[in-house]
Amino acid sequence: MCVRNWLKAAAFSLLCFVQQAVADLTIEITQGNDRATPVAVVPFAWLGQSGLSEDIARIVSDDLERSGLIRPLSRTEMLSLPSQKSEIFFRDWSLLKQDYLLVGQIRPSASPGVLTIQYELYDVVRQTRVLGEVISGKPSELRSRAHYISDQVFEHLTGIKGAFSTRLAYITVKKDAASQSKYELKVSDADGRRERTILTTYKPILSPAWSPDAQHLAYVSFETGRPGIFLQNVYTGKRRQLTAFRGLNGAPAWSPDGKKLAVVLSKDGNPEIYEVDLTSYKVKRLTQHYAIETEPEWSPDGKHILFTSSRSGGPQIYQLNLISGETERLTFEGSYNARARYSPDGTEIYFVHRSNGIFHIAAQELANNRLRILTQTPLDESPSVSPNGSMLIYATQEGSRGYLGAVSVNGQIRYSLPSQLADVREPAWSPFLTN
Repeated sequence: MCVRNWLKAAAFSLLCFVQQAVADLTIEITQGNDRATPVAVVPFAWLGQSGLSEDIARIVSDDLERSGLIRPLSRTEMLSLPSQKSEIFFRDWSLLKQDYLLVGQIRPSASPGVLTIQYELYDVVRQTRVLGEVISGKPSELRSRAHYISDQVFEHLTGIKGAFSTRLAYITVKKDAASQSKYELKVSDADGRRERTILTTYKPILSPAWSPDAQHLAYVSFETGRPGIFLQNVYTGKRRQLTAFRGLNGAPAWSPDGKKLAVVLSKDGNPEIYEVDLTSYKVKRLTQHYAIETEPEWSPDGKHILFTSSRSGGPQIYQLNLISGETERLTFEGSYNARARYSPDGTEIYFVHRSNGIFHIAAQELANNRLRILTQTPLDESPSVSPNGSMLIYATQEGSRGYLGAVSVNGQIRYSLPSQLADVREPAWSPFLTN
């Protein structure tokens, strides 16, 4: 795997990739939470004529189960299927030991081609409605509306903003009929569904990174014959090449205001961290050291940049203060720590940590430097944090098969997003969507 040789990974990881394809990502819950809140998500009643393309209640139930903090009741255990309060017998749901009950109805609206969706969340013990809303959408938007409902229910029950309406970006590779490797940059919902291809090329693609407004992706592509950093609008497909310097052009990371990118360039000889202004295109060098500097990540407040460096002899994580220019080493436990990412509140970092010769995803609190191992799978890499800070997605491998894994930041909840066909790498979790 690429992380076995860090020096090569830092400068030449653009060439290190698995050689398979992916069709659809599916969810496999591998570890839940015994103290999860029990919630019955009843199938929503459809009051129209023909059938619907999506089962909203199933999508909501799957979303909530994937969080690990909520435990939906199996439909086979439900004693009735109410869709409004007058049909609810709270005693039945109390006997099933459910704390909450979600019901809903879907009907055609007065506007042609538009559906009206009503959902209500009830506290079973108090027998009161605690959440409810009427929303609308086209039949093609039912999955988006379901994720929206999941977000609202999750936030009400946990106090954490839901991230089910966000997106994932990742890269796949497959062999075509002529045994050539075809690389694809893909975007999907956070549950791996509605996958679509953003870019297809026969040259390697690496390091997708979302803009703060979730409208653009920055990534590295070899399609011109050497590594270059590209920017692409996820919705329109419009793209432009940002850098094409001699040597390495890699690892783009957006500033919190979306006006700059931190990148790795070797145009002056050694791989160093640079800042690129996206308006003026001016390039500013941020680090200057004989060691390899790579994998930058901007802090949420825009005042610091994390990066991986071999200054201490092996890969360790450092933090650059953009105001003072001072650099501080953050990791000391173990001989390999790389690819760090901040938590949304800036209090923790998540990174690849080697322990007993195995690469795991680890977390470290910045206040006290306490380190904890989050994953149990081998050969883990490329962590990316959900915008609500509750989950991490990462790339991992089982045998020769690569797939995506997810773990809660406390390590208690795990699930995987395997491909039905083959491998998927380099995940990036989007910010909250603005549209």
